[in-house]
Amino acid sequence: MFGIKKIFSATPDVASLPADVQATLADWQGRVVDDLESTHFLTRYVVLDVVTDGPDPERNRLTGLAATEVHRGVLVPARSVYLDLSKQEDAADKARGLAAFLQFIGKAPLVVFYAAHVGGFLLPALRQQLGLSFQPRWVDLAWLLPALFAEKNHQPMPLDDWLEVFGLDLGEGRRSPNENCLALARIFQMLVVRAHSKGIDTVAELIDESRASSHLRRSH
Repeated sequence: MFGIKKIFSATPDVASLPADVQATLADWQGRVVDDLESTHFLTRYVVLDVVTDGPDPERNRLTGLAATEVHRGVLVPARSVYLDLSKQEDAADKARGLAAFLQFIGKAPLVVFYAAHVGGFLLPALRQQLGLSFQPRWVDLAWLLPALFAEKNHQPMPLDDWLEVFGLDLGEGRRSPNENCLALARIFQMLVVRAHSKGIDTVAELIDESRASSHLRRSH
């Protein structure tokens, strides 16, 4: 589904990873997947953004990851993380960073803007560095926003345009990964309210709507 690119070294044997990384992965794998039938306001969502040195997963590198949580409908800025991969040369340090980031994500649904882009960088990184085949449950704002806010614009738009539509002026913070991620989280809060008003009440229904909107747009 996503382009594959060797952005790190060859896929490691999990047993060859540092012991602390193995322990973190084991803890993450043992965590219970959140109930997809829960309502949005009982769910912990994680809003995720990638930082790269270019737009193409086949040619460019993942240089950072930013994430924040929206829990029970509440944005929690203090519960935000940023992983800077741009200066990490040691494979063990990269593995520790990615494992810790994965631990923060947990098994929550991931809210992103263009899952194909985010996944195209994130999934190969986790596979190549941790030997992990990660299968997130995506909530893709790029397709959901025009589907649920058609009166504002019924076509997909760049994120900057949506920020303007919703009156979210980030100023200089637009290029900060954490500020960008918080802006996505604020948009998601508004989207959840709109989804609820349209009878899209559970995690599963929102994920299904995201998939259906993406498929409809791509096939027409």
